[in-house]
Amino acid sequence: MAAPVSPTPAAVSALSAFLKGVERRALAVASLQTGDEAAAGRAAAAAMRAFAGPATDMPMADWPARFWALLCGNPQLRAASADGHWPPALTHLQGLPAAARLALLLRVGGGLDEDAASAVLGLTPDAYRRALAAACPLDAQGHPDALAWRGLAEQVQAQVRDLPAARLQQLEQLRAATVPAAAPSRTTTPVPRAEADARTPRAPRRTRARWSRRTWLLLCLPLLLLALVAAWWWTRHGPALPGAAAPAAEGAVADNGPVQVEALPDDSTAAGPAAPGSRAADDAAMLADPELALAQDADFHAWYAAGGPVPVDESQAQPGRAEPAGSALETVDAED
Repeated sequence: MAAPVSPTPAAVSALSAFLKGVERRALAVASLQTGDEAAAGRAAAAAMRAFAGPATDMPMADWPARFWALLCGNPQLRAASADGHWPPALTHLQGLPAAARLALLLRVGGGLDEDAASAVLGLTPDAYRRALAAACPLDAQGHPDALAWRGLAEQVQAQVRDLPAARLQQLEQLRAATVPAAAPSRTTTPVPRAEADARTPRAPRRTRARWSRRTWLLLCLPLLLLALVAAWWWTRHGPALPGAAAPAAEGAVADNGPVQVEALPDDSTAAGPAAPGSRAADDAAMLADPELALAQDADFHAWYAAGGPVPVDESQAQPGRAEPAGSALETVDAED
């Protein structure tokens, strides 16, 4: 038979965080259900121990339903409690049947919705709603009292929030004892060097050959770089070859290669006299016309002949101060 596998550190951390988030509500629900703090502590401890064992092999989404089912399946929470004690603000719980009281506490103390609470109690949603309605406070006319329901829920949540420090310490110790130990990490135990070398398998020949080629490449790379630098230096500072030009002075522009200069033939032709019937003869006649300047200003003369206003002469200096806007204009009537 194979030995059980220890949970991983991540699974242990998740389990511890879940129990830390649910243990307050579980203890408060058990205490208000039984009215006995000692019995509530035993029921919460039994549920935590029964849950922690197989929880690491379950999906985390199933954890809440599994935990609350274990807690509510305790016989002490299902039986009627005749000797229970409740706080004065929660005396309404004392007169409720055990099933109705547990349905109410799962809703306002455990924080479960109707579907989750009905699944935990093994009831249909309609049956759970009837149990919840039976636990609801009523007003003087026998109708559900919403204000009393809200006050009851606030008092139950105050019990969850204000647990005594001694009870919190008990829960912490119980959680530490309940969560299973994590599997040891593989790197916690150091392995001796000689034993590690003995355990290390030898590399196959192909791998060793590949490493040999890589080693030669790494060794040859500096030599290649050195050869490139030497070739560059030789071209700049080495002895000149026969027939080569002397190196240029520092900062001067040098001609590093022979340049061949070759004169190109002149393909331009002299302008000759215009051929008869060409447009050049017409252009020459137009340019020789003495009335060419008058023809170029023909548009201006046409505009002037049509009576256009004479442009303002802006060649003279203009007055620097404008006339007041309110000054009267002189007219012929004013002279009369």
